[in-house]
Amino acid sequence: MHSGAYLLLAFLLAAPAWSQVVPGATGGSSGDDSQMMIPPPVSGQAYPSGVGGSERSNYLRAGLTFSTSYVDNLYAGGTSPIGETTYSILPSIAYDQVTPRQHLTWNYSPGFTFYEPSSVLNDTDQNLIASYLYRLTEHLNVTASDSFERSSTLFSAASSSGGEISGAPPPVTPGIVAPFAERLDNTAQGQLSLQLSRMSMVGVSGDFSKLSYPNPTESTGLYDSDEHGIGGFFNRSISATQYLGVNYRFSQVDSYLQGADSQTLTHSIYIFFTIAPKHSLSFSVSGGPQHYALEQSGLPTAGSWGPIVTASMGWQQARTNLAVSYSREVTGGGGLLGVFKSTSASASAQWQISREWSVGAGANYAINKSITPLEFASTQGGHTVSGSATLRRPIRQQLEMRFEYDRLHQSYGGVQAIASNPNSNRELVSLTWQFTRPLGR
Repeated sequence: MHSGAYLLLAFLLAAPAWSQVVPGATGGSSGDDSQMMIPPPVSGQAYPSGVGGSERSNYLRAGLTFSTSYVDNLYAGGTSPIGETTYSILPSIAYDQVTPRQHLTWNYSPGFTFYEPSSVLNDTDQNLIASYLYRLTEHLNVTASDSFERSSTLFSAASSSGGEISGAPPPVTPGIVAPFAERLDNTAQGQLSLQLSRMSMVGVSGDFSKLSYPNPTESTGLYDSDEHGIGGFFNRSISATQYLGVNYRFSQVDSYLQGADSQTLTHSIYIFFTIAPKHSLSFSVSGGPQHYALEQSGLPTAGSWGPIVTASMGWQQARTNLAVSYSREVTGGGGLLGVFKSTSASASAQWQISREWSVGAGANYAINKSITPLEFASTQGGHTVSGSATLRRPIRQQLEMRFEYDRLHQSYGGVQAIASNPNSNRELVSLTWQFTRPLGR
């Protein structure tokens, strides 16, 4: 099974001409009624996060952001938390082009952050997201995507407003944020979907993710991990707006601690149902059995059965946007050791109040309970709650000002890097200049 997962993943992701993004988790790949949508529980893509009846495409965009913020509870290795002022310079460049057979997008955004008075935390960030859809035939699509982040900025991972929300269950333990510890996070996904008829579709998918903390002294109690997954689904249209299907997924998560490496294997099979009465509105629910097995160095294998449940909704209008998700499943990795019963929920909303003002809000919640607390070196679990609110106003056609407030609370008693800094608040003001050039179809 393990070698089969790697072979399928290589097939889906090896060729650059076969990489992608499904155009929104709430719709199909075109306006043709004969084209079935891939429902959010199996698409692997996020709900649209911006306001507007449809996502913009065919553009080249460049931007530059200057921001300053105040973090009121920063623990930088001293005896007590301190207040910290940050200054950031964030250039960005994005590309999106659609042709009759393909859709290519990529967004690259490095960042330079300076801290005062703790200049030792000064950091350079890297963020790259790329996706590609290639339509081999009228009903055979290959998609792939990749996201890479290198950062040690606490709120780049915790900020919720306008963040991506997926209808699929998270493959690794959600909600862990290492305060001001350097981390490398890379996730690649690929999917091959074939529409068998006007009413039915099959697909296979593969994914790989890698989480690394290059400086162990900054991330005590957190551990590097790799995740490999493979899956297959059957999707049937039972009406013009309703879809019913079944999905199977195998996942292997390897967490690394010298002398006590652990491997979490999960097999999940669930039935999903999606109703999309409008192109801008989608509801999905799914549920079924899940089996896990934990293999840890020098210990017997532990395993059991449990339920996996997910629910999600996406709604996008000209002036408003809302996306919510809920998931309950067994997970591993994400910086922790062992197997966890994870319950997580996320919400994101945007509202264009007027031509000049728009507001956004977001929230994330995750509680992770260890299923194997007696296993050697297993993390005992904990919970994370984060939220944010934003206010935006354009100053000129290409210039925008943004105000943001972020709040993060984490409680993981066995993770020293988090236990020393469980609560943080940030107030931020930024100024963004952006230039967009339309591309011909």
